[in-house]
Amino acid sequence: MSENKIHSNPFNTIVIVAALGYFVDIYDLVLFGIVRTTSLQGIGITNPNDLLNIGASLLNWQMSGMLVGGILWGILGDKKGRLSVLFGSIIMYSLANIANGFVQDVNTYSALRFIAGIGLAGELGAGITLVSETMTKQNRGYGTMLVAAIGISGAVVANLVAGQFDWRISYFVGGAMGLALLLLRIGVYESGMFSNIKTETVNKGNFLYLFKNKKRALKYLSVIAVAIPVWYVVGILMIFSPELGKSMGMKKLPVAGDAIMYCYIGITLGDFGSGLLSQLIKSRKKAIGFFMAGTILFTILYFLLSFSSLFMFYLFAGCVGFCTGYWAVFMTTASEQFGTNIRATVTTTAPNFVRGSVVLITLGFQYFNSIYGSITSAIIIGVFVFTIGIVALYNIEESFHKELDYIE
Repeated sequence: MSENKIHSNPFNTIVIVAALGYFVDIYDLVLFGIVRTTSLQGIGITNPNDLLNIGASLLNWQMSGMLVGGILWGILGDKKGRLSVLFGSIIMYSLANIANGFVQDVNTYSALRFIAGIGLAGELGAGITLVSETMTKQNRGYGTMLVAAIGISGAVVANLVAGQFDWRISYFVGGAMGLALLLLRIGVYESGMFSNIKTETVNKGNFLYLFKNKKRALKYLSVIAVAIPVWYVVGILMIFSPELGKSMGMKKLPVAGDAIMYCYIGITLGDFGSGLLSQLIKSRKKAIGFFMAGTILFTILYFLLSFSSLFMFYLFAGCVGFCTGYWAVFMTTASEQFGTNIRATVTTTAPNFVRGSVVLITLGFQYFNSIYGSITSAIIIGVFVFTIGIVALYNIEESFHKELDYIE
């Protein structure tokens, strides 16, 4: 079903479905990191080195799936429609979640994390594209703000559920929530902008088309690079917080799961804040710039002050998380940079390539850690990441007032 209706009210069915889909998406994405050790122990892996190496391998399988899925779902979104990708990806990662609750061996676990990764790659891009194309240009920022903010809070719920239930039950809960979303499919309609070009002979969903023009390629790479600082904070400052705290001589070390939870609470609030700011000042670039500057400031304060006590650490985890909460504006900006025939491809691949950057960031951290130690290594990577982010922001065009009904 398609309709040319354009919403001004952000509290509509499309926004609600996209937000809840992203909620379950983030729940599953973070849940694996939380139950990684207990789930491996549950299938008989007890050697500490095996727990680390097999866990890293499973994470790589999931990330590989997300990179493949990002391109696959993006192309399908521009060729077949945003709605089919939205629900297709939800079905895939929900079923993979449920199957994860039954695993008994590493090979099956690896295959399911790869399948789940493919599924997880599609929902956010399709949802944001659909919301952007079915809302007025004056209010679409509110819609994407709600999608990102509600979705990110799934990380907090994942930590709470995993703390109360067995890891298998935690996976079942995620799968059940996803399948329940299918009930909301009634009343959700396809983007009118996509429907208008569906039968036209324009170049739709061609990923390589992004690199056939130097200006277009630079803009696409800049969209990706501007959000990499978000995953530096999560992937280095939070996940490796026990090692960083130990290097700084903390008596009681941070728990990585708790650090991630407090960071994501901050990110959730930050998504509301950055989205609201972009609407009030009518600028995506300035909103990202303000929040990126805040991220740099609180990252510096993180290294200077947060290791004095556990309370201070978690406080700064929340503060730096709040400042990295420009993910909502980043996703809105990605959807506004390109025409309807390539929009879903960009909006779906960009966040997954940002997530994929964690692999390179982590490798860099490990390399410098072996030479300079964890604190200096984290600082070096931070300087590099923020420099790239600032340059990328400069190369992105302002898109707040941009009309989206056009093709490349």
